Amino acid sequence: MGTNKAWLDQVEEAALEPYLPICDAHHHLWGNRHGAIEPRYMLDELFLDLGTGHNIVSTVFVEAKTAYRADGPAHLKSVGEIEFINGLAALAASELYGKTRVAAGIIGHTDLTRGAATGEVLDAMIAAAPARFRGVRHSANWDADSAVMDFRKGPPGLQMSEAYRAGVRELAKRNLIFEAWCFHTQIPELTDLARAIPDVRIVLNHAGGPIGVGEAYAGHRAEILTQWKGYMAELATCPNVTMKLGGLFMPMNGHDWHKRPMPPTSDELAAAAQPYLDYLIETFGVDRCMFESNFPVEKVSCSYGVLWNAYKKIAKGCSAEEKARLFHDSAVAAYRVESPYGSRASADAE
Repeated sequence: MGTNKAWLDQVEEAALEPYLPICDAHHHLWGNRHGAIEPRYMLDELFLDLGTGHNIVSTVFVEAKTAYRADGPAHLKSVGEIEFINGLAALAASELYGKTRVAAGIIGHTDLTRGAATGEVLDAMIAAAPARFRGVRHSANWDADSAVMDFRKGPPGLQMSEAYRAGVRELAKRNLIFEAWCFHTQIPELTDLARAIPDVRIVLNHAGGPIGVGEAYAGHRAEILTQWKGYMAELATCPNVTMKLGGLFMPMNGHDWHKRPMPPTSDELAAAAQPYLDYLIETFGVDRCMFESNFPVEKVSCSYGVLWNAYKKIAKGCSAEEKARLFHDSAVAAYRVESPYGSRASADAE
């Protein structure tokens, strides 16, 4: 049970467009994470969130550094996470908990700076979950401001490193996804990488990570939005890059909803995220954009049902076909996810 459940329960909303099929393109699972807003987030907890009225038909799991092997070579320990999540995915597919195909796509983690040696780990991950493993994330987040780095720690310039790029090329060789995660200030580095390795499929997490904390960023939202748009316009020229629409309600984004007596409503969430997500949809197109929950991380600010209501309000001006792509089809295509709707869903499905 989340540590802020009583706080979140103060805002309850009925699900909008409850029949709209959704592939949640990004969530985590873990068993024992001290200090997290949801210390335990396994199938029981996930299905409680999935049961809030939205039609979540499938999901994509993204690495959370959980259930690593305790023994064996250090570079292969992260294969344990793939084995663990694949087992949970199989359990979910039995429909013991519900009909959602949880972790129908799995993104793991390995140290890409090992270069060509990364291939051994990738092959082990493919063997561990041949029907579900889709790629890896090795986060590149770095900023000179210590307030920003409270959220992520990584060496500067990682995406420009030749060793790191050699690891990314191993992904390309196997038709696997490079799951990218960096702050908005590092997007030019990602653009350079995308142009240097055009045959790798890149999915950028969390709308490119606009920062809202720290001396250089807090209180400068308008200027940051302008800078972020310029970076995104350049990144969109890379046809191998797809965007995740979400991840904007973490403390690092600077809204501080978690400090309020009442959690935000879907109207408040939509108003905050719309300038970013509208621009991404316009710039990348619906075939290269997909909505994500980033749960349970986003749970620090809002509940699962309220989050998806916010996204549906942002997309209210889209056609039924465009909604189907943003909420389901683009993610299913990118991650080759098993779905009861196949590769195409109807926004009017019942």
